Amino acid sequence: MVIRVFIASSSGSVAIKKRQQDVIRFLEANRIDFEEVDITMSEEQRQWMYKNIPEERQPAQGNPLPPQIFNDDQYCGDYECFFEAKESNTVFSFLGLKPRLASKESEP
Repeated sequence: MVIRVFIASSSGSVAIKKRQQDVIRFLEANRIDFEEVDITMSEEQRQWMYKNIPEERQPAQGNPLPPQIFNDDQYCGDYECFFEAKESNTVFSFLGLKPRLASKESEP
């Protein structure tokens, strides 16, 4: 299982860049293996991302914005979902991973 974070390296939005960095830093700090997928460099990857986000998670208008997070081909969520999981200390289950000892999820 590989966590895949879809990002846009050439985004003009400071908010998007900060959100992408927040996800990447968290994964790195927790030594979670992941792959960055830059949708600005690959139309094929961008279309794959759009197609694999469930319809109920699609925005009312426009396309979903990065970062979008997947575990292999399974959609985990966007930044808002990631942030909520981080705040409630449930990121490992959000990512579809087994919890580590220090997380709330590992408590009985």
